[in-house]
Amino acid sequence: MKARVADVHKIAGGMPYVTKWERDDGTDRPVYQVGGKSFVFFRTPRPDAVDDVTGERYDDVIMIWVESDDEKLALVSDESKPFFTTPHFDGHPSVLVRASRLGELSRQELTEVIQDAWLSRASNRRATTWLKQQRLA
Repeated sequence: MKARVADVHKIAGGMPYVTKWERDDGTDRPVYQVGGKSFVFFRTPRPDAVDDVTGERYDDVIMIWVESDDEKLALVSDESKPFFTTPHFDGHPSVLVRASRLGELSRQELTEVIQDAWLSRASNRRATTWLKQQRLA
């Protein structure tokens, strides 16, 4: 099953201890946080993510935290995956993906990336508890 934007909301919002922060500018660009730390963030159009041909800013970029530079490199280096980064995010533990390209991922792949993002930002206690529950399920 191919991933969709609705899956991002369902997966991120379904993780434990998550709060969803909505912008007050009328756009549907929420931020998902655990313990006050963002792990999935729907970005507004920014000058660092633009179409190479038209120069138009992408209006559908989702930022997803990762655990390490190695994980980031693995995701953005895999040409079969839609993840990317920009110089603005050099040294930042996150990858970017356009909502319009989520269909290049399976729902399971998206789930794993979002769960890993949550784990990278959750407290040790919360992460340990959740991982134990997953092993018992």
